[in-house]
Amino acid sequence: MYTGHAKAIGHQLLLARRLCEAGCGFVTVHDGYDGVWDMHADGNNLNIKDGMEAVGPSFDHAVAAFIEDVEARGLSDKILLVCCGEMGRTPKLNKTGGRDHWPKLSPLMLYGGGLKMGQVIGRSNRDGGEPSADPLTPAHLISTILHTLFDVGKLRVTAGLNEVAKLAEHPTIPGVL
Repeated sequence: MYTGHAKAIGHQLLLARRLCEAGCGFVTVHDGYDGVWDMHADGNNLNIKDGMEAVGPSFDHAVAAFIEDVEARGLSDKILLVCCGEMGRTPKLNKTGGRDHWPKLSPLMLYGGGLKMGQVIGRSNRDGGEPSADPLTPAHLISTILHTLFDVGKLRVTAGLNEVAKLAEHPTIPGVL
């Protein structure tokens, strides 16, 4: 399962870039392998050390290559890369050397899309378990994405999509637009 991720992520990002270049307005690359980032060390999942050795380098290489590729083609203002998971992981290792699900704090990386780059936004407390101030939520991320994709002031939605428009009313991630 972990080697499948390592072999697939670069190819998926290349395909995503090609789709964007061909005019596709939105592409989602979802790493669908069960347990890839679940490094619980529980018999079904690797521990942190082995798990990161299995997926970290391939993810790092694929994302770096994607960014270089997008920049070389002059598409960095037109393509927004969002790297995130469904939640974070516990700030401390569990008794078997893994990390469990932790919804209080989660990593997020944004690249391109005309956003202001080169920033670290937000801080955690000393043990990395809680935001130290001004926590951001998924609504901040969704609003930021919507404001990147659309001129929200001119956005007109059909009946049934009003909830999407309401998400754009939420504050964006400070300092990126």
